[in-house]
Amino acid sequence: MPRVLLILPTGTYRATDFVRAAAVLGAEVVVASEHRQAMAATMVDRALVLPLDRPEAAADAIVTFAERAPVDAVVAVDEQGVLAAALAARRLDLAHNPPEAVAATRDKLASRTTLADAGVDQPVFRVARPGDDVARLAAEVGLPCVVKPVSLSGSRGVIRADDPAAAAAASSRVRAILADAGEDPAGPVLVESFVTGPEVALEGLLRAGRLEVLALFDKPDPLDGPYFEETIYLTPSRLAAPIQQAVAAVVTAAAAALGLVEGPVHAEVRIGAGGVRLLEVAARSVGGLCSRALRFGSGISLEEVILRHALGLELDDLRREEQAAGVMMLPIPRSGHLAEVNGVDAARAVPGIEGLELTIARGRAVRALPEGDRYLGFLFARGPTPAVVEDALRRAHACLDVVITDP
Repeated sequence: MPRVLLILPTGTYRATDFVRAAAVLGAEVVVASEHRQAMAATMVDRALVLPLDRPEAAADAIVTFAERAPVDAVVAVDEQGVLAAALAARRLDLAHNPPEAVAATRDKLASRTTLADAGVDQPVFRVARPGDDVARLAAEVGLPCVVKPVSLSGSRGVIRADDPAAAAAASSRVRAILADAGEDPAGPVLVESFVTGPEVALEGLLRAGRLEVLALFDKPDPLDGPYFEETIYLTPSRLAAPIQQAVAAVVTAAAAALGLVEGPVHAEVRIGAGGVRLLEVAARSVGGLCSRALRFGSGISLEEVILRHALGLELDDLRREEQAAGVMMLPIPRSGHLAEVNGVDAARAVPGIEGLELTIARGRAVRALPEGDRYLGFLFARGPTPAVVEDALRRAHACLDVVITDP
């Protein structure tokens, strides 16, 4: 029986789906997290506590564990564990990305610099350090611009500014968000040109450096700021074939420039007047519960695809199912406390809706972007065309009444 060590941060949405995929494959699971998780409490030699904020130390712990209880793959399900997984897998001689490449994907400045050196199309950028004239840097990249942290994910701390003064104010706000997240508020902040036009997300799998596009998601809601909360993902993409090919080409070039060679990649790309521009590429699969919108071959999940690749099992048919599919990440309209979500049954009854998962409990504090880092939940739909799926998601969302009380 193959044995896979899954790095499952306690805050991840994805533990259940990865554990279920391992069970389908008949693989034994070792659960590794920064705290001992409930599902692992009774497992003998199948649970490991890792210091995920210190990837080298986490890798040491994985290697020590594997010397006693060997594993066939180390897989990080979220951004928080990808570097520890790469470091450990290299030392254990398992399938992995070079840790240096993974580290670059987790640092937006390192990524931007590497991609610029390789000539990959991306936004114009400048680096703002404490004391720098952010207003001047914004004018250099062109207005409007985007101010963002070099760390964090999920659009947290990403702010559009339309004039130099707004850019300076956004930089101060980004530093406050970094401090709140436990990151260094005195570190570098990026100031980038804003690329107008639609945005898409590419889900792919690298095998020996070759990118296989698993899905291309359209994002029909405009992401024009001032904050960049993602909502609807739809696949297959309705973009013309040459544009889809250009998107795949820029992601391929980015992965090669960074040195990524194995495993899942998730990339964000803008299609502007001057062509496609890479916003970012991550050495992981799509976040949240969005992967539930994807099925491949005879109906296998994205998590099963990832585990099959990591374990060296057959991957014969990676074609996405013929039906259109979509997911809506339910936005948090304002900060406060979640009192109630009304209309859930009506939303689930909308034709085409396959599921609705609320991921924040009543009474819990919620924060809207750019400070927030969670979604209220996820809606899933399938149908004959992307238009039908989009309509179902919008109608279901309209059924929901989210009640948030003051902090």
